[in-house]
Amino acid sequence: MSEHTEHTTEQPAAGHAPGTHAHSLSYGNYVMVWLVLVALTSITVTVAGINLGSVTLITALLIACIKTFMVANYFMHVKFDNKIIKIFILICIALFVTFLILTFSDLSFR
Repeated sequence: MSEHTEHTTEQPAAGHAPGTHAHSLSYGNYVMVWLVLVALTSITVTVAGINLGSVTLITALLIACIKTFMVANYFMHVKFDNKIIKIFILICIALFVTFLILTFSDLSFR
């Protein structure tokens, strides 16, 4: 008599490390995020047509930051990535902001 044993091995999804699970959102979530992005784009275009002075640029940049956050979290799946990936992204953003500040501070003294 031979004894039958079952071995179940979880295969990770493509691009994922062993022992991790692939996170996927439903199509409804993707559609809702897309609709929010379209709405924010239309708000940006509307605000650009209104003369609000310096508030126009600040509003457009704020909306662009929100849209970037949404695209990175939902479409690029950063929301479900490891903590180290999020730390590296924050370091890159901090370096980018530092370079922008240094560049514009140099331009302001010319």
